Amino acid sequence: MLKALLTDVDGTITDSTRRIDTGAIECIRSLVDDGIEVVLASGNTSCFMDALCKMAGTKGTFIAENGGVYRIGYTGTLRITGDQGVCRIALETVQAHYRKKGIELDLYNPTYRYADLAFARTVPVEEVRQVLSSQPVQVIDTGYAIHLQSEGISKGTALVALARDMGLSPKDFFAIGDGTNDIEMLKWAGKGVTIANAHPSTKAAASDVMGEGYGNGFVQAVKKYLPYLRAR
Repeated sequence: MLKALLTDVDGTITDSTRRIDTGAIECIRSLVDDGIEVVLASGNTSCFMDALCKMAGTKGTFIAENGGVYRIGYTGTLRITGDQGVCRIALETVQAHYRKKGIELDLYNPTYRYADLAFARTVPVEEVRQVLSSQPVQVIDTGYAIHLQSEGISKGTALVALARDMGLSPKDFFAIGDGTNDIEMLKWAGKGVTIANAHPSTKAAASDVMGEGYGNGFVQAVKKYLPYLRAR
């Protein structure tokens, strides 16, 4: 049996314009009311995730910054597993590269990030990867932003650490996501499924692909696997 749900946010419990899907939220609240732990996972900042957890109605456990940060419950300690130092050096390299072309990167909330750094997708991600090919960082394109993350960090590694701290195994989790940055958590979870709008690589890594996309696909996945979800 699966004991907890782990879900991506953008593209999974939202629509294509990033508006939160009310059906997905109702589904999450129903699970929480039944005593099932729901964990939100995203590339967003921890303060964003804290607010989203409150509004969605979860118990406050989340993974942020593509696995570089996680927290258990609203009163838990913020755990930082990523190394923002290497990301800062990488960002300076990328900024210098584009300033020579007269381009300034549009940074996303650098003051509120502890592990990764992110900027708008206004430059080619493959060019960024080429510029940073000799540096120990990952260049992650979530479809919403370009993130610089230290090597070896992912939503999957965060799941392993978070599960341990919760007294669970990663195999106790039912995971749902759509992006390439969700692949590791889908692989580590006991059951990892994706939805119709998912990236082809994510579909290939998932154990099941829903016929519907975005929030509707999330609801479809939960309903399909609800018989396997039991409160701890």
